[in-house]
Amino acid sequence: MDISVIIPAYNEEANIQMLYDRLSAVLRQMQLDYELIFVNDGSQDKTIALIKNLSAKVPEVKYIDFSRNFGHQIAVTAGLDRAKGEAIVIIDADLQDPPELIVDMYKKMKEGFEVVYAKRAKRKGESWLKLWTAGAFYKILSNITSISIPVDTGDFRIVDRKIVDILKQMPERNKFLRGQISWVGFNQTFIEYERQERNAGETGYTYRKMLHFALDGITGFSDLPMKIVTYFGFIVSGFAFFVMVYALYSRYIWEDYQPGWTSLMISILFIGGIQMIAIGIIGEYLSRMNHNIRQRPLYIVKDTNMEERVD
Repeated sequence: MDISVIIPAYNEEANIQMLYDRLSAVLRQMQLDYELIFVNDGSQDKTIALIKNLSAKVPEVKYIDFSRNFGHQIAVTAGLDRAKGEAIVIIDADLQDPPELIVDMYKKMKEGFEVVYAKRAKRKGESWLKLWTAGAFYKILSNITSISIPVDTGDFRIVDRKIVDILKQMPERNKFLRGQISWVGFNQTFIEYERQERNAGETGYTYRKMLHFALDGITGFSDLPMKIVTYFGFIVSGFAFFVMVYALYSRYIWEDYQPGWTSLMISILFIGGIQMIAIGIIGEYLSRMNHNIRQRPLYIVKDTNMEERVD
């Protein structure tokens, strides 16, 4: 198998046929042996019915149907577990990322790169708030991690089989694949493109999911938040020490003080707030450790026409 295309899908019934038409046209033009792996992530519409209908007519169309919604990154991971291609493409089903770019990405890979990712030069049809929050997240992430995670990129990319084999050895449950792929290393490059508006339907990435995704990226690739808590603890302790010296000096040397509870309450509330923030950050890391320790299946397959790849 030359190339596998992994397509996570959640409530994408309006896009499945057009996506298939464009993908199949591109891959036939490239004259490669290929497979299209649709991963239905617990859709509530006719997404899986349309995919199964395609697979009954076209042997290159494969599907994995989850028992419920497990999330975008887990859907991609399921596709990686079963993909047979020597090159693997990850692309969303909403047609914001053009399938036609796969031709240039594949050519770039043949020049000796193990990873070729698509970098967004422009992003159409997205609100200023989403653009601002995404930009802020990637800038923060690039500054606090020890690896170089490309800015203005998503999961749309082509990777070599050796990269996938390494990813399958990473046991963490809270997946942040673009960070993991950057961490792996090897020769990586990018191609710029103009990201289009969603063809149809509504995005499944709510702001709540985006926040959860951002936390996965930060906690998975940086210990800086916990270090900040430690540093801030020393700062607060130093401040409290000087306040204590000042209070003692006022009481016993100046003998000029007003008994009361205002300063006491402010100090308690301030230190208590810092403690709550610290506990929350530590809790995020412990929660992710707990998910890994439980060793539950990463996902549950309800139905599929694929066999899991045996290396």
